[in-house]
Amino acid sequence: MASGEFTVTDLRRILHAAAGESDGADLDLSTLDTDFTQLGYDSLARLETGSRIEREFGIKLDDTTLLEAETPGALIEAVNAQLAVSGTP
Repeated sequence: MASGEFTVTDLRRILHAAAGESDGADLDLSTLDTDFTQLGYDSLARLETGSRIEREFGIKLDDTTLLEAETPGALIEAVNAQLAVSGTP
């Protein structure tokens, strides 16, 4: 299980594992407010990403949260909020 804050680096790594290295645009600080669809990630890639985040970080994210987080920045915020609630260090 990972610990600490969920970062753009974590999201990039997990998205690439879930969707494939060649799918979607690369994430960095300049793309945090860009819609996942504009970056080339569909809802299935986001759901698989959420599943991987849950396993790695030991938290639970519901599908609504995953689908309402339409940008990488919003997903990072949602994951960090859940980490804070769960008390995961």
